[in-house]
Amino acid sequence: MSKENSYNQDKELDISSREIRQARKRAAFSVLLNLLLTVGKGTAGVIGGSSALIGDAIHSATDVVGSLAAWFGLWLAGKKHPSFPYGLYKAETLATLVTSVVVMIAGYEIARQAFLGPIRVPDIALTLPVALLSLVIALGFGIYQLYAGRRLHSKALEADARDYLADGLSTLVVVISLVGGYFNIELDRWAAGVVSLFVFWSGGNLMWRAARDLMDQAIDRDTEREIIELAESHPFVEKVEQCLSRMAGGRYIVDLDVVFRSGDLSLAHRIGHHIEDDIRSRFPRVVMTSVRIHSHEPGDIRRMTPVREQGGEIEESLTQAPWFLVETLDRESGSTIDHEYVQNPYCEAGTRRGLLVGKWLLGRKPNQVVVVRKNKGTASVLLEESGVEIVVSKGEQPLQYKDNF
Repeated sequence: MSKENSYNQDKELDISSREIRQARKRAAFSVLLNLLLTVGKGTAGVIGGSSALIGDAIHSATDVVGSLAAWFGLWLAGKKHPSFPYGLYKAETLATLVTSVVVMIAGYEIARQAFLGPIRVPDIALTLPVALLSLVIALGFGIYQLYAGRRLHSKALEADARDYLADGLSTLVVVISLVGGYFNIELDRWAAGVVSLFVFWSGGNLMWRAARDLMDQAIDRDTEREIIELAESHPFVEKVEQCLSRMAGGRYIVDLDVVFRSGDLSLAHRIGHHIEDDIRSRFPRVVMTSVRIHSHEPGDIRRMTPVREQGGEIEESLTQAPWFLVETLDRESGSTIDHEYVQNPYCEAGTRRGLLVGKWLLGRKPNQVVVVRKNKGTASVLLEESGVEIVVSKGEQPLQYKDNF
């Protein structure tokens, strides 16, 4: 592999790994912040006698409990057992399901205490500052987390941000009730009832998420489409015949049936493993992927030859060629079925020209690329690694097609 190609691949992997590490750190900080909000609101609610603030503390605690359930599931998922050859990924789902039941029971208890328990007058001097500070933290961090999630391409952080914004909304209800109490308007029990709905809704969401995983729900269509497009971008892939996917504890398992345009099974299997690695690298939530090979040899060959001009001679430099002759040849007779000239959009590129031209050529899906001599340039290495045959010209020039443009 050329130094330029290796450098660019390492750079892309470093960026991806760095984004994942940053997302994990932000997620860990989020758990800690939620824990502090839970303790702060809960303590102020108990001492200050506010049922609404206690309920809001429980609402914040649902995120902490959900994160701990996810951690437990991830820890258990790493364990191996011969009875579970695909791993214990659904352990997190089971933990989430149990958590959802506990959260919904808590929501019911908050509502019951609010409307059937004794009427309490909150200590506004203690509870209102805590509620206001919690509101600012929840909304501020939620907006910041949403921005970070989009920048780091992390759906998990975006979901966490929405949880904070929902938590901020329930805290706003508490703030309004406490302000009403300042003016001797008794709203605490009604606010507690509203907050219980937020808690019940959070528990319902956890239960629905767990149910979807247990029923092997497919991953979202946009992600599935991106995975298919990634597989079909390979020059020897004719099409993805079928994509079966399912969620397992917040992670993805993907099975692909791929039709390859090659009768060489060893090449097809090598490309299949390469596609599996690409999918796992580009989609970190994919923990298992399997490419099933369906190989057939088409009746034609696509060959690309670098030329100096339309109808002109072969260009010695693969990356500097202004034009490429694209021929479709009959595999049996070798006769030309069709041809066209395509302009090289990167022939005058300054830096990374080899990488750009190589990727552009792969996008045209050739079976063969004709060169004057073989070299170890980035474009040639990319083509060979993808299974494209590099054909050395024996001195003869390509057929002198002259198209009228």
